[in-house]
Amino acid sequence: MDLTDWLSCAGCGMLVYRKRFDRMGGVCPDCGRHAPLTAEQRLGRLLDPRSGTTVEPAPSVHDPLRFEDLLPYADRLDTARSRTGMDCAVRVVRGTVRGRGVVVAVMDFRFLGGSMGTAEGEAVVAAAEEALKHRLPLLIVTASGGARMQEGAFSLLQMARTSNAMAALDEAGLLTITLVTDPTYGGVAASYATLSDVIIAEPGARMGFAGPRVIEQTIRQRLPEGFQTAEFLLEHGLLDGVVPRAELPQVLQPLLALGTPAEPGWGAAVEDPVIRYPDLLPERPAAQVVKLARDLGRPTTLDHVAAWGGEFVELRGDRAGADCPAVVGGLTDLDGLPVMVIGHQKGHTTQELVRRDFGMPSPAGYRKAVRLMRLAAKLRVPVVTLIDTPGAHPGLEAERHGQAHAIADCLRVMGSLDVPVVSVVTGEGGSGGALALAVADRLLVSENATFSVISPEGCAAILWRSGEAAATAADALGVDAPTLLANGIVDGVVPEPAGGAHVAPEQASEVVRDAVVCALRELREQDGAALREARRRRLRWFGTYREKVAL
Repeated sequence: MDLTDWLSCAGCGMLVYRKRFDRMGGVCPDCGRHAPLTAEQRLGRLLDPRSGTTVEPAPSVHDPLRFEDLLPYADRLDTARSRTGMDCAVRVVRGTVRGRGVVVAVMDFRFLGGSMGTAEGEAVVAAAEEALKHRLPLLIVTASGGARMQEGAFSLLQMARTSNAMAALDEAGLLTITLVTDPTYGGVAASYATLSDVIIAEPGARMGFAGPRVIEQTIRQRLPEGFQTAEFLLEHGLLDGVVPRAELPQVLQPLLALGTPAEPGWGAAVEDPVIRYPDLLPERPAAQVVKLARDLGRPTTLDHVAAWGGEFVELRGDRAGADCPAVVGGLTDLDGLPVMVIGHQKGHTTQELVRRDFGMPSPAGYRKAVRLMRLAAKLRVPVVTLIDTPGAHPGLEAERHGQAHAIADCLRVMGSLDVPVVSVVTGEGGSGGALALAVADRLLVSENATFSVISPEGCAAILWRSGEAAATAADALGVDAPTLLANGIVDGVVPEPAGGAHVAPEQASEVVRDAVVCALRELREQDGAALREARRRRLRWFGTYREKVAL
């Protein structure tokens, strides 16, 4: 056996056949450890063959402080350049991923630990300017120990320099994506790496401002297992996903396709199923509707999105330390039209309900929704919300983390969007927890869904002083679709299969989809400012003695 054909995994110590290891892109088949890749290896795996064009950054100041420690800084630079064949730790290329144009800035940890100096800052800025020039998304692949000490404040200022280059892409409405690889620390993590619209990481990749050794020495405590790893960051709302290396092109493709406009006449063949006249709806006791709205067999947000058939990229986290499982959202393709879908998520089993907090969002859920709404506005992507919640989470932690503030911000941001917004109440529409996702250009309600200021049980307990009056309260509150439509609260009712959405979930999802397509077909050509003004004008006169505003 030729030992040069084998290598030992740095993660688990197992012997791995080198050719197999290379075929798997440097991923151990036993423990899944993702070994570091050079910039060239990374670009070779990411970009379509022969699609790459090198982007040359402007020349940067060389050794501005004439720094010398055990070795002159100039000598360290020369050694790094000779060893890597690179001028700095960042390589910038314009190319395509599965036919979709993109500018890629890749960091190489071999070059002085991927540290950020003036040349690296210039390379990231040049990448942003290239993306701006060609109206392309920017993908940044990070691998860095932080800012470069040998360049002093010159290095420090690259954090502000690169952050403002990212801001210019925000203002231009161009998508930015960060792929975090191991490790990503210091000034890189605290600037352009975490400013992207979408942040994904390889399994096990570590990211943070301070390294674990510094933290432990400062607080004199042992850090928990897995601290600062991709999985830890995902759990705490700081990433959108953890993506194995082999799956990266599949995740990037639908994201990079966002700039492709929908075909002319999009949605023209879809027949509008929405009922707009209350007398066309069957009459049911409100208590029966409440029961149907709560049936665990009704399709959830994720069920609806899966049934619609487009590729769905779920985006997670509020970027402030949490990811609420009761609210899900992400980008999907609706017959060729990119849309941002945000919705409450319950579940069909007790285990799912518990894991999803029974569809009752925490403040992190509403902050995640706000983040995704702002991203949709930046990318000029319509927003679709699917509402099914008994209400916002009423717990101690929710109050401690600002539940009222989070809901209020959601209401304000949603009403201010310059993109089309369509909301469908698909199950329970409970109180402000539901309304936070219902400030829309078109508010629709499923035939057996409810929408109310409070649950019938809560109302009965407060006003009737008896839970047995819940059915009476449901009638009095007008929670059912015919009453909501007759009072002008909703713009239309989405029919359900006979017996309710839980009887034929896929059929129910198809009707909801058709209703959304027809609403967006009408709205998507309208000017953003006009949409926002009409939305506010519509809200302005609710509950006053004026004629209903024409839609």
